[in-house]
Amino acid sequence: MTDLKKWDVEDEQFWESEGKRVASRNLWISVPSLLNGFAVWLYWGIITVQMLNLGFPFAKAELFTLAAIAGLTGATLRIPSSFFIRLAGGRNTIFFTTALLMIPAIGAGFALQDKNTPLWVFQILAFLSGIGGGNFASSMSNISFFFPKKQQGLALGLNAGLGNAGVTTMQILIPLVMTFGIFGGEPMILENTSGTLIGKIPAGSETYIHNAGFVWLLFLVPLAIISWFGMNNIRTQEVSPDIGSPLSAMGKISGLLLIGFITAAMGLYVILPAPTGMGAPAWSKWPVIAAVIFLTVFFMKQVPGSIKGNLQRQFKLFDNKHTWIMSIIYTMTFGSFIGFSAAFGLSIKVVFGYQHVMVDGAMTHDLVNANGPSALMYAWMGPFIGAFIRPLGGWMADKIGGARVTHWVAIAMIGSALGVAYFLQAAYQSATPEQFFFPFMVLFLILFAATGIGNGSTFRTIAMVFPKEQAGPALGWTSAVAAYGAFIIPKILGEEIKAATPEAALYGFAVFYAICLVLNWWYYLGPKAEFKNP
Repeated sequence: MTDLKKWDVEDEQFWESEGKRVASRNLWISVPSLLNGFAVWLYWGIITVQMLNLGFPFAKAELFTLAAIAGLTGATLRIPSSFFIRLAGGRNTIFFTTALLMIPAIGAGFALQDKNTPLWVFQILAFLSGIGGGNFASSMSNISFFFPKKQQGLALGLNAGLGNAGVTTMQILIPLVMTFGIFGGEPMILENTSGTLIGKIPAGSETYIHNAGFVWLLFLVPLAIISWFGMNNIRTQEVSPDIGSPLSAMGKISGLLLIGFITAAMGLYVILPAPTGMGAPAWSKWPVIAAVIFLTVFFMKQVPGSIKGNLQRQFKLFDNKHTWIMSIIYTMTFGSFIGFSAAFGLSIKVVFGYQHVMVDGAMTHDLVNANGPSALMYAWMGPFIGAFIRPLGGWMADKIGGARVTHWVAIAMIGSALGVAYFLQAAYQSATPEQFFFPFMVLFLILFAATGIGNGSTFRTIAMVFPKEQAGPALGWTSAVAAYGAFIIPKILGEEIKAATPEAALYGFAVFYAICLVLNWWYYLGPKAEFKNP
């Protein structure tokens, strides 16, 4: 039975006799679906490294824009996705959004077979990859309804933590599948040394970069089928009372996704350089993101019929000041995790894979460094730590309080960001940048670990601060705002690397973390805190 018309998991007898089994089945279908969503959303951070190794005719800053485009679109799509479950049901939502991921995966597989594919094609595919980013909000909202409150922390932690592991899975799997012709097609020849988890691949070797797109079909096709036949819609008044037929539900999802796509496209058109966009100055990204968020919510409010009434009930969370405070704090943790995950591999390649020497009185950054580390060997480590350490953050928060854990996380992030900035500056001015790679890597891994622990602690704070009816939408909304880190961080790093000052990006992030430290203390730890260490 796909539709559950009786669902009361707070009733111990119901939970033990029926609820636990159904909830567990939905969770364990949700996890791999979300994992693949993260993988498709963020795979441009790895694909662009290999495009650089193969000599695709794009500037480094242009390649950074692909991850940034996917980041902004994915974050924007999280806004409407936060409300899908009530409007369309969990089963309908997970099936449809998982199936939609096949579009950018197939497109990337074909586009990557030709070096002459224009940049705008890759930009459109990165734009569509944002669907995977939006899936987090609907997936988390869905799972929250399947479990009793006392078990939601573990269930949401598993869904989010293992879902985030899609980043690491992608960073390990893509370099591996590019080494052999599993999907046919003609290989390309590496111009620079590449790598996998187990070692370097020398220049002159064959690689099948198009497998980076096609490989996800091996998972997405069966997952779509399994989610359709294995998941449930909860048709109670509190969860999804009026979702209509599956086609009607998918129509609602498509309409709201279209709003997110339109507003994201408007923002990208302003920000991206010509000929793709207007090429507005770098500072414009901040008001543009604010405008994208505002317009997305505004257009959603104009949707007619029953959808409008449902949305207006959930929009009450915007009257709660803690929605905005937690959005900023959650951006420090999850926004940093997802942004650094998107940019980490390409940053290693650009900073340590090239020599930085003076030529005719000017610094050049285009000489390949034969002793440089392989980005594809190391890029997975940070997201791996950040994803799998998240449950520890939740456990610590349960023991000593979420705000207190977040306090120490912020301090650790400030210190490690300043250290990364120092070694980035030293490396980007050196003919032998590899000598600075070890301290850079250690500090960046500490930074990733702190983001993961902070993810867990902020989950607890949100659960404690918001009333039950607002907790689900609040989680979706804060995750949407935080997900703009997947756009902001690659964009800023790309801009600062182009300006030959990559350390400036990390100094800026450290300042933001300091602001979050103050906010967390003032509202949740200080003497005037409305909620004491939630």
